[in-house]
Amino acid sequence: MKSADKQHWNDGETLAPDCTLMRLRKRKRCFPSCSSLRKVDEDEIYWRHRKEEDELEWTPNSTHLISQLTQCFTNAMVGSRSWIGGLFHRTNTKQNEKFIDYPLSPVEEERLQRLQERLQVHYDETRPDHQESLRALWHCSFPNVSLEGLISDQWKDMGWQGHNPSTDFRGCGFISLENLLYFARKYPASFNRLLLKKDGNRATWEYPFAVAGINISFMLIQMLDLCSDKPRCLPGMNFVKLLGENEEAFDILYCIAFEMMDAQWLAMHASYMDFNEVLQATRNQLERELSLEDINKIQDLPAYNLL
Repeated sequence: MKSADKQHWNDGETLAPDCTLMRLRKRKRCFPSCSSLRKVDEDEIYWRHRKEEDELEWTPNSTHLISQLTQCFTNAMVGSRSWIGGLFHRTNTKQNEKFIDYPLSPVEEERLQRLQERLQVHYDETRPDHQESLRALWHCSFPNVSLEGLISDQWKDMGWQGHNPSTDFRGCGFISLENLLYFARKYPASFNRLLLKKDGNRATWEYPFAVAGINISFMLIQMLDLCSDKPRCLPGMNFVKLLGENEEAFDILYCIAFEMMDAQWLAMHASYMDFNEVLQATRNQLERELSLEDINKIQDLPAYNLL
């Protein structure tokens, strides 16, 4: 990330706490699929009955360009931590209307419950185990660089908004740190390649790695409908089956999604004002892959080969 990318990430206007984190709007725009992923057939029935896509809308600031760029990445993280738990108890009326009940095996039910419990944990900068996880993330990212402290300008080198990463976890809680740390430990080569932006012809204004990671965590939570007692969308229903086969399915899916997002970024020749479109294109592709009938384990996803 270039030095210009790391400035003014806190200059955006302050938004009132909102448990939806990001406003939703209806759009009919279609985004191209990543050129590096093989095409998959859409589920005819599911996609025919699906209405317009719900797309994450980033609040722009038309007066100051820097504030606009800042807002693009920070809407998912503004507001107080107190409403994080409230987010995951919300339900979607339209989804409820077309929900068809389906049985869960004891293993699926147990693992889904454990995953949902993880979603409830906010990042607490006073907890030693949370502090240790943050330090571990730094050492996985920059093993040859000593960390000056949990509050340090060094964190900007990883793509955090400022000198204190704990403020960035307000939008998605501790699981977003767990996702990043899992990625760094499970697939270190892929993690390092994306962190250091080693592939492709990159834009002058690149996406900030860590902040993008938090947005990916939140996107997956929404896409899989993990706010509900049981997912009520086809991708979410199929994901529960993958979770029953592998308890690490959500963490692995996060790594896949990060790889897909970066591949989309390069394919679309994006600059970080385009991050919303890239993230939506990533979500669209993941939904298609999770809607395939022959997906029985996480490794069956076509995009798994990106790891």
